Amino acid sequence: MGVEIERKYLVRDASVVAGLSGTRMIQGYLSVDPERTVRVRVSGPRAFLNVKGSTSESGTSRAEFEYEIPVQDAEELLAGLALRPQIEKTRYRIDAGSLVWEIDVFAGDNEGLVVAEVELPSEATAVALPDWVGDEVTGDARYYNANLVGHPYKGWGEAPPG
Repeated sequence: MGVEIERKYLVRDASVVAGLSGTRMIQGYLSVDPERTVRVRVSGPRAFLNVKGSTSESGTSRAEFEYEIPVQDAEELLAGLALRPQIEKTRYRIDAGSLVWEIDVFAGDNEGLVVAEVELPSEATAVALPDWVGDEVTGDARYYNANLVGHPYKGWGEAPPG
């Protein structure tokens, strides 16, 4: 069984990605059940089907299975079966020591949200925070991509979810 172990943070200074090339992503969810999410993602020239289990009590780990699928299949799933709105973002990667940070700059209904994630080899791994990293939001369900479908960031000012 695959396991995803990650911590998630808000980005204090989005200029950290200035001048970097990122990968445009469109993703949609076929299921946003808290016990299991099923996501379809087109990431640049590739596409993936991803299944994740429920998040651990610490909010840092969960079962994860991901499979590459034909882009045409992904586009058909996104067009015909995925919940709306879909998640639009550009992902940037930054190496910091032995870790790789993924910075997601959201667009569409989640424009203005910038989040950094770092995948870890274990839950006990210490994370040195770069100066552009802000508050930790690991385990805060509002920031789960699957929750951004039903509660897009653009509406948080009116009535924050959760």
